Amino acid sequence: MSVRVRFAPSPTGYLHVGGLRTALYNFLFARHHGGTNIIRIEDTDRTRFVEGAQENLIDALKWAGIDYDEGPGFGGNKGPYIQSERTELYRHHAQQLVDNGNAYYAFDTPEELAEMREKQKKSGLPYRYDRSSMKTVFTLGEEKTKQMVDDGVPYTIRLKVPQAGEIRFSDIIRGEVVVPARDVDDQVLLKADGFPTYHLANIVDDYSMDITHVIRGEEWLPSTPKHVLLYDAFGWKRPQFAHLPLLLNADGSKLSKRQGDVAVEDYRNKGYDPEAFVNFVALLGWNPSGEREIYSMKEFIDAFNIEKVNKGGAVFDLRKLDWMNGEYLKAKDPLIIAKEIESKVRQLGWNQDLEYISKVVQLLRERVDFAHSIPKFGAYMFEIPEQWEEDYYQKFWNNDSRGMIEPIIDKYRESNDWTHTYLEQITKDHIKSEGLKMGKVLNTLRLMVTRQHVGAGLFETMEILGKSGTLKRIDSFLDKAD
Repeated sequence: MSVRVRFAPSPTGYLHVGGLRTALYNFLFARHHGGTNIIRIEDTDRTRFVEGAQENLIDALKWAGIDYDEGPGFGGNKGPYIQSERTELYRHHAQQLVDNGNAYYAFDTPEELAEMREKQKKSGLPYRYDRSSMKTVFTLGEEKTKQMVDDGVPYTIRLKVPQAGEIRFSDIIRGEVVVPARDVDDQVLLKADGFPTYHLANIVDDYSMDITHVIRGEEWLPSTPKHVLLYDAFGWKRPQFAHLPLLLNADGSKLSKRQGDVAVEDYRNKGYDPEAFVNFVALLGWNPSGEREIYSMKEFIDAFNIEKVNKGGAVFDLRKLDWMNGEYLKAKDPLIIAKEIESKVRQLGWNQDLEYISKVVQLLRERVDFAHSIPKFGAYMFEIPEQWEEDYYQKFWNNDSRGMIEPIIDKYRESNDWTHTYLEQITKDHIKSEGLKMGKVLNTLRLMVTRQHVGAGLFETMEILGKSGTLKRIDSFLDKAD
């Protein structure tokens, strides 16, 4: 049987970083095995539905370069793959479970359920639905139950969990998992409003879509015993399960919005490169070799092995992400980056062409982690700064500075070669012949050209500014300096 996997987000808001990793691992697994990757929108919980969330989810996945063979928003819409359009199918299967004795009707009101919980809490018991004391077929009897259903009394359908024994299943990442049946609650499968819960809809969909591998986050591990019982109750073959480790903050706590951004769109809006971000997320719990950190998507696909995913939680290290983003920035075509930041350059009132912006990118990208930081960091490359750094000025400009520097400026004025190598050579030759201090001369020149102590290589900067641009800055400084 060919591999078929799915990513099944709920349209309840943004795409969590953990959700992106789940989507990515499903994608890598499917592509590695030449299988089918499906997206399914699980929107049965209408109380949590957020307008526009589905479109945002799909847009975030496309930004990350994750595509799908089937599902809404990716052109392969065999379906429907939206759960709210399949409610009759779920009701049919819920009734099937009642008919074969693996589920039952429950007529409890919310108030009665709250009272049951309170009694258990006062007794120090963990919450578990008590079918033997509530309004169920076990207390009402078959005849009364049927009458209440026929009379239209609101009901839910609950899974009938064995009250003794163990529930076993195999997990690709975690091995054999054994859970005492007494620890599993009689889960609601069909709500009083006729909508299925996640558990029923998820299993029916996975079976009807021929899903072979369920790859999802560790938070769903406690639900898996219920899902296993449902597969067995229907007489269906179980898929293979793989539960991915949690994503953690630096302090070891679960990644949450309380300690920073957790939405993919937040990182997108901050200017992270999508390939860098996906590279970073792919390594949260797995690494193809452990020998390096930068991989292409093709390399990830070729090497992906779900069995090699770690069991332990993966730390979301923002410093590593920033470093990785910087590495991608260094490797990217400068002209592409120039096109990305052109609008920002224009917004700041600068009119240099793309060729010039591209040269500035090439010059400065080693010193920033984000493309959008280049115009601000390198503002001195687009206009002559009105002010210089006062501390820098006080340190490197005094009564002797003008006499020291003007002979070098004269050499620049006479030069017909404006390459950084030649400018550096004539400058160093003069420093050596006059017995000057290299640091003092170079810092004085940097002060005159850029007005600040931080920046790219001085002579590379001068080459890009050009002869006239550099001399204009120097003359402007000399006119203002004491």
